[in-house]
Amino acid sequence: MRNRIQIPLSLLLAIATALFVPAAGRAQAASAIDNAAAPELAVTYTYAHSNAPPGGCGCFSLNGGSASVAFPIRHSSWSVAGDLTLARASNISTAGYDLNLTIFTAGIRYRPVLRSAKWQPFAEVLAGPAFSSGSLVFSQQLTNSNANDAFAANIGGGVDLRVKHRFSIRLAEADYLLTTFDNGSNNHQNNIRVSSGAVLKF
Repeated sequence: MRNRIQIPLSLLLAIATALFVPAAGRAQAASAIDNAAAPELAVTYTYAHSNAPPGGCGCFSLNGGSASVAFPIRHSSWSVAGDLTLARASNISTAGYDLNLTIFTAGIRYRPVLRSAKWQPFAEVLAGPAFSSGSLVFSQQLTNSNANDAFAANIGGGVDLRVKHRFSIRLAEADYLLTTFDNGSNNHQNNIRVSSGAVLKF
């Protein structure tokens, strides 16, 4: 009697397992798709490494913050994205110049859909205007026409760690940030921007 009962229970357990595992995988993938396609707002601390005129490195660091938004295109992996960055540097070169940067860029972001909704990598290409102020800019305005406004391009990506359904941590975002302020030499600055912060999905 005991053997006749154990065999059906084993079969039922095997059938339930075979049905549950694919269903759980599909649910997890669906959750990843829904989460990747949700509009989001990110607020991050931003560090940038830049070069001062004229040309060369003359490298210095900026610290500040960024706020970015992304709106999915028809619930796909592609989004329209925008980024606002505010950063400041002081004691640049032996002259002790200071610099304030305000950069707004917009463009396209791609976030691949992974089977696990926990890790959320992305890549983006953004472009827009950049504005500068401070004693470093004033020293350049005497000879250069656009020392305080220029074109900017932001190319890079990062990875988010999903903590809750609507909340993620942006572990790291790394971007090549190009600006084209007149500096009396090559008229472009090669900036490396690194950010980390919080992401809220709607």
